[in-house]
Amino acid sequence: MGKVSVIGSGNVGATTALMVAERELADVVLVDIIEGAPQGKGLDMAEAAPICRFDAKVKGTNDYSEISGSDVVVVTAGFPRKPGMSRLDLLQKNAAVIGEVSSEIAKHAPAAVVIMVTNPVDVMTYHAWKVTKFPNKRVIGQAGVLDSARFAAFIAMELGLSVEDISAMVLGGHGDEMVPLPRYTTVSGIPVTELLSDETIQRLIQRTRKGGSEIVGLLKTSSAFYAPAAAVAQMIEAILKDKKRILPCSAHLSGEYGIEDVYIGVPVKLGIKGIEQIVELKLTQPELAALQNSAKVYSEGIASLQGGDVAG
Repeated sequence: MGKVSVIGSGNVGATTALMVAERELADVVLVDIIEGAPQGKGLDMAEAAPICRFDAKVKGTNDYSEISGSDVVVVTAGFPRKPGMSRLDLLQKNAAVIGEVSSEIAKHAPAAVVIMVTNPVDVMTYHAWKVTKFPNKRVIGQAGVLDSARFAAFIAMELGLSVEDISAMVLGGHGDEMVPLPRYTTVSGIPVTELLSDETIQRLIQRTRKGGSEIVGLLKTSSAFYAPAAAVAQMIEAILKDKKRILPCSAHLSGEYGIEDVYIGVPVKLGIKGIEQIVELKLTQPELAALQNSAKVYSEGIASLQGGDVAG
């Protein structure tokens, strides 16, 4: 069985660890700087194993050396959003955390594929790539899988149809700048544009853009974690099983879509080596402009990060 390490044992990290273990995708190491927190959660999950019938091992630790030999390292450590905060508001606070975490990953798990979850995810993924010095195909941001799942969920609610038949595509940054693509969103192969009015689609797009904020507003003291963890688990499965799945992820672009040196959500082929291909869709001029505008926002975030006094 492979090995997945999850950095950060909060809601997203712990839920990811449990989902990976339950599916027997890999043995899991849960890492956190808070003494006792990862150990307690890891032991709790191990005690659930006889009931849930999984043989994957789960271990909690405060020691980064335990991530040695990891096939995948998931990063969820950092400060969560609170009501009224944008993902970019977290930039400087979380950059220091991600700089330290990335240094530890490079030291102890130099062959791993890194999946970044910490917000603002597109900028944090870029930051982790720079600090680890890993090939860009092995540093990936989780964003589009979650955003597409939210879009699909809202479409299913609207149509009263099974979520299993809906395939949604959302590109761009993980925030207000995301770019949902109704033309590439289908219900059993039928474009959603044939099933819903433009007005309804735009309403669902707006709800998707605000999907994270809607949950933050309801929870008040934390942000979403079940759907984000499920999105990470789907990416991990695609990597560890070498599935070659086409999933929207935050990837480093070098000219694709006319975008240079920024991490942004695009369709990628995920396999054992990480990102094996960036898929360039034929976008309309407004769609391409929206994607490029999204990239510009995150380029500015990267510039502000590099101009700040940030660890790592």
